Amino acid sequence: MNPIPLQRRQLVTLAAFASLALALPGAYAQAPDKALKMILPIGPGSGVDAAARAMSNGLSKALGQPVVIENLPGAGGITGTAQLVKAPKDGSTIAIVSNNHVVNPNVYKTIPFDSINDITPIMVVGALPFVLVAHPSLPAKNIRELVALAKAKPGTLNYASSGNGTIIHLAGEMLVSEAQVDIKHVPYRATGQMLTDIIGGQVQMGFIAISVAAPHIKSGALRALGVSTPVRSPLLPEVPTIAEQGLPHYALDGWFGVIGPAGLAVSEVNRLNAGFKTALATPEVRDALLAQGYLLQGSSPDVAAQYFRSEVARMGALVKKAGVKLD
Repeated sequence: MNPIPLQRRQLVTLAAFASLALALPGAYAQAPDKALKMILPIGPGSGVDAAARAMSNGLSKALGQPVVIENLPGAGGITGTAQLVKAPKDGSTIAIVSNNHVVNPNVYKTIPFDSINDITPIMVVGALPFVLVAHPSLPAKNIRELVALAKAKPGTLNYASSGNGTIIHLAGEMLVSEAQVDIKHVPYRATGQMLTDIIGGQVQMGFIAISVAAPHIKSGALRALGVSTPVRSPLLPEVPTIAEQGLPHYALDGWFGVIGPAGLAVSEVNRLNAGFKTALATPEVRDALLAQGYLLQGSSPDVAAQYFRSEVARMGALVKKAGVKLD
């Protein structure tokens, strides 16, 4: 079990974020004059990219310095993070990372940095639930019916993912493992084509970020079978969680967090953490993230460090079950 129950946190209120920010050292009031570089190891247009841009203005105001976003996609986030670990240890460069950061060391034979020892965790910002969606022709309306169908017809059902070793693949593998069923994996190169083919009926089901799937569920193009987090999503409050439907240990989401290079001074870690907490306490930032379906946490650096370590171990066990290895 994951010792940091991020997914179980309810939405954090504006007052709670404000009190957390005020409780931290006020070092962020004396911010450096130069811009803060925020590396995004993913391309423009992704959910994490949108979340980072939603936070950037509020963060700039909180820190009293410009924030410059630099997208450095490639190799599942490895390219951008490799630049972060080589950055100066003065608080001038941070990165926003997601699940890939803890999945990559488990699926790639080698990566050019240590995902734990070469970074300084600053905050786990929040998490985006996934929802298992199916083409309406699938004769299962919920997770219990899906598990019964898969056990009655082993090997005949399939689920799509955005590629081997991705968090969406691991979401499917976790379902297969928890339910002890035989459902075939169909990997795609990208989420867009995967979603198109589920809607078109070329594949039967797959996990999708809830903000992306919600319009298609509401239109009837897709059927929602269950939400991946232990708490329901405000975007689809009528859709029960997978854990509610007979698989109590199922818990997975698309989280994202803030890191700096290893060796970052505690004063800089606290300054940056407090700046993000202040930004998240503003209505415009909070509302923008909640509208995308994020469950907000805004953790302390210590909680973030523990969470990163636990997720590397948890994803490692899941990757081993899935038998995934990439060059």
